[in-house]
Amino acid sequence: MFKKALADLKTSAPLRSSDRRKLKQRVLQSFPVLQPEEGDLLVPDGLQSQKFSTHLEEPGVAYFSPEGDPLWFTIGKGSEELIPTVYTLWKRPDLLPFLSTPAPVVPKLISGADLMIPGVIQHSPNLVPDQLVSVTQYHRGAIGPPLAVGRMAVSSDTLRSAEERDIKGKAVYVLHTWKDALWEMGSSKKADVPAPREFGVTGEGDESNNDDAEASTTAMQEAQPPDPDVEPKSNGAKGALLPPNVSSLLRTALIQAIGTTLSKIPPSSFPMSASTFWSTYVLPARPAFALEMYGLPDASSIDVKHSTFKNVKTFLKASAKEGLIKLKESKSDVTVTAVFPQHPDVLARRPHRTIGDIESKVKKAEDREQKEREAEEKRKGEIQVSELWKPYGTTVPFFVAAEKDTSELYTPTEIRNIVNDYVSSHNLINANDQQYINVGSDQALATAVSVKGEDTPEFMKRDEVLRRVRAHMQTWHEIRAEGRDALRKKGELKPISVVMKIRQGRKACTLITGFEPYGLQAEELAEELRKVCASSTSVTPIHGKPNSLEVMVQGKQVKAVADLLIARGVPKRWIETSDLTTSKKK
Repeated sequence: MFKKALADLKTSAPLRSSDRRKLKQRVLQSFPVLQPEEGDLLVPDGLQSQKFSTHLEEPGVAYFSPEGDPLWFTIGKGSEELIPTVYTLWKRPDLLPFLSTPAPVVPKLISGADLMIPGVIQHSPNLVPDQLVSVTQYHRGAIGPPLAVGRMAVSSDTLRSAEERDIKGKAVYVLHTWKDALWEMGSSKKADVPAPREFGVTGEGDESNNDDAEASTTAMQEAQPPDPDVEPKSNGAKGALLPPNVSSLLRTALIQAIGTTLSKIPPSSFPMSASTFWSTYVLPARPAFALEMYGLPDASSIDVKHSTFKNVKTFLKASAKEGLIKLKESKSDVTVTAVFPQHPDVLARRPHRTIGDIESKVKKAEDREQKEREAEEKRKGEIQVSELWKPYGTTVPFFVAAEKDTSELYTPTEIRNIVNDYVSSHNLINANDQQYINVGSDQALATAVSVKGEDTPEFMKRDEVLRRVRAHMQTWHEIRAEGRDALRKKGELKPISVVMKIRQGRKACTLITGFEPYGLQAEELAEELRKVCASSTSVTPIHGKPNSLEVMVQGKQVKAVADLLIARGVPKRWIETSDLTTSKKK
């Protein structure tokens, strides 16, 4: 929403004392978690208000602290709903329910994207659509500081069932983020991001009791209540588990695994070694809600050596006595020969978010980030080709009327925006069908789209208007490559031609032409192809085309040539291959 700088900014004005008191009362009523004495912290004396419009032309009001930091804002004409900014949420992080997302997602939110369901790792319970929430960066065993505020697009029930039902779509419509245009208006915009806070610690730094912590935030997507067999965390043992607690959590993990992953594998997977059964199926199924319940930084404490069983063999034997699994015992170890998904405890289980789910989601996010980094590195070495157009002939009067520079070069997106803005500002959209533009009622636009020998129609589809305007402009192109100056030239850029032909009777060869504009040297290209293709190469001038050369390599080498050109940074789109040995164009 605040991706671009705010428009129509009015002069800021201090709030009268009576208006400030009313605003403070609205804040306290809207956010019951606040104590009355906190009103002065979040609605301080000297508060100023300023009206604005977003780049989406949505009106709003922002309220600034005496230091100049935006604390609250409203969006929409006449709206009285107060939305806290990231500045305010850093003062009171638990003001809103939260959702957490992996670090690679945060830059996308700052760039203006909404939070998608696959990007949610943790969330508070009992969320409903349209509810205000904060978005934090995921930290194992802690809650990161709020970095965005938005509205829920779905409920927490939908989030919990998202993976099982493969639900996609948006989780949060993001309204405001750290480092967006609203944030940048603050005097404290260069402030360091606060450190993550432990579960059960409020924004004021006081440790809340276990009941309050569980009521206000839940660490994982599955906000499942504790297992009735698990004892609550003792006040003096934060981060520690008693052996019976660990045993109960491991039993919960086993039941979860039997009801999910183990029930889907074929019977031929058994017998299975105890170590494989334990590491592949039981450990990943440990309940994630235990991290918040016991204030654990990670799941290492939920291990059999910390339980009453002390080792995997003893745990599995106890589970076999309950009828959950079947074992075959040997002198040194046991093997699992079967599991029983129809066991009453398995059928009665309550699905929970698992440690494996969390680790898998974080791993996917890290993999995506790695791929994006690799793609970015590849793009750095790639030749950047831009197609540009300059106002020319019949289009010049239109660009003058649109108050645009007629000597400038424009991209297709810029041309589209200029036409759309002109059509909107001159009320040229057809009242009966908005796909059509009333070109006949505007002389400058009519001239720009007219074709010699043809009467200009009164109405024309928007896409046709754009096509004609661009067709009547002068074509240019720009080529940028790392380590070289940008090259701008008039005319349409032709792709590199890679053609297979039959020469000298039945001998096939591959000819490469048109590579000079891309900064490639003929002799270097021929030498590289000689090594790559293990074939003879030659360089010859092209008859009738001064300063143009042809590189020839013996044999049918289209793929090898194309791969080499791509490796040298030429985009695939700008390589045209043909096989004239079969008269078929690829």
